Amino acid sequence: MAWPTLRLIAFINGIFLITLAIGMIGPMFTLFVFDRAAEVSPFAWSSLITFIAGLSMIARGKPQDVHLRPRDMYMLTVSSWLMVCIFAALPFMFTQHMSYTDAFFESMSGITATGATVLIGLDNMSPGILIWRSMLHWLGGIGFIAMAVAILPMLRIGGMRLFQTESSDRSDKVMPRSHMVAKYMAVAYFGISLLGCLAFWLAGMSFFDAINHSMSAISTGGFSTSDLSLAKWTQPAVHWVAVVLMILGSLPFVLYVSTLRGNFGAVLADQQVRGFLGILLGVWLTMGTWYYFTTDLHWLDALRHVAVNATSVMTTTGFALGDYSLWGGFAGMLFFYLGFIGGCSGSTAGGLKIFRFQVAYILLKANLMQLVHPRAVIKQQYNRHRLDEDIVRSILTFSFFFTIIIAVLALALTLCGLDWITALSGAASTVAGVGPGMGPIIGPAGTYASLPDMAKWLLTLGMLMGRLEILTVLVLFMPAFWRH
Repeated sequence: MAWPTLRLIAFINGIFLITLAIGMIGPMFTLFVFDRAAEVSPFAWSSLITFIAGLSMIARGKPQDVHLRPRDMYMLTVSSWLMVCIFAALPFMFTQHMSYTDAFFESMSGITATGATVLIGLDNMSPGILIWRSMLHWLGGIGFIAMAVAILPMLRIGGMRLFQTESSDRSDKVMPRSHMVAKYMAVAYFGISLLGCLAFWLAGMSFFDAINHSMSAISTGGFSTSDLSLAKWTQPAVHWVAVVLMILGSLPFVLYVSTLRGNFGAVLADQQVRGFLGILLGVWLTMGTWYYFTTDLHWLDALRHVAVNATSVMTTTGFALGDYSLWGGFAGMLFFYLGFIGGCSGSTAGGLKIFRFQVAYILLKANLMQLVHPRAVIKQQYNRHRLDEDIVRSILTFSFFFTIIIAVLALALTLCGLDWITALSGAASTVAGVGPGMGPIIGPAGTYASLPDMAKWLLTLGMLMGRLEILTVLVLFMPAFWRH
């Protein structure tokens, strides 16, 4: 990779760091509001260090006549997420006196909207740290949407090429200019966040808790202001608001752009959205009925508990309403499966994404039909687009490496001394972006604090790879990538 290209990538990363440094003003302002000015200093130093680092990267100016090729976007994407995580960890380290391993783990979990945490005692924690965790979720969520819509399709990763809603013609974009698409997506993201905050507040949360949970829900991150997560609030309205926000964060944001432009049926007309909502509703009804017959809860209460936890896991958010790992083997296995499914492509959710399962079903059905009618020409379409070989190959490649990464990571975690349930569920939940794993250690009632440092570093790698859709990271390890 040429030196001018690396300079341009460093310049862009410098802009990201300066933006991050400015973002640290948010927690400082929060501490002044809560009359805890004595706790501002760690954030001020973190902001200063981050700002100086960013300034040093842009000091020489933007290289002239240098353009990033599609392959350069791999390096930009990975380096920017890593750089932001490195400096976003500083407030955790300075404020909570954490080791850098723990601080980086929390930072990576925040910016990738994973929701796995090493912090305990959230109910009495500094409001500056609480708002910083939620802000990382919120910034990471909008960052991933931008990457999924603008970068991953160009790199032939992800599925956004299948989701242009206004026409089956690929030349027909959602909007003619990419910066206008970004503007409308930002408006939708910010608008839903504000409405979510208002809804949480009206449902019974304090205004501070409402802000935090709205940012966590729309980004499908899962950080809460309480160790009990959503179980701290007994009002059913709070739980249903969380469910709605998690679902909204899991839908393709390009469809919100179409909605804002007047195509009000764009969301429900999308095949991926219908599949996502159909699976979610089916899980609610099936598991809610099962939970009703196995507990003393009223059916509506049983449905609410299932809706919150099932939606949280399937959207890879990580909120919890009670410890669902205690519900028995059936529930535990179902939740484990749901974490792999994830939300829609071009959303803030993680997992394999719904469209990959739908495309796999179409391919299976076509192959079975080919066995019955060997000479038939079978038309394969998804969302009014023909499934060409390029799309099928990218889906198969991603799905294969998604599974392999989890298997290898789980095996490595057992070498760190973890039991197989903790290792497997930890690997799956971090790569898929769910957050909580299974079992008594890292389950919905536990944290990742007691894990060895090596296990935490392995899991942060899993978070990064899962969030950047695996192949974006793996390509950097190919010698051919570094040749001119």
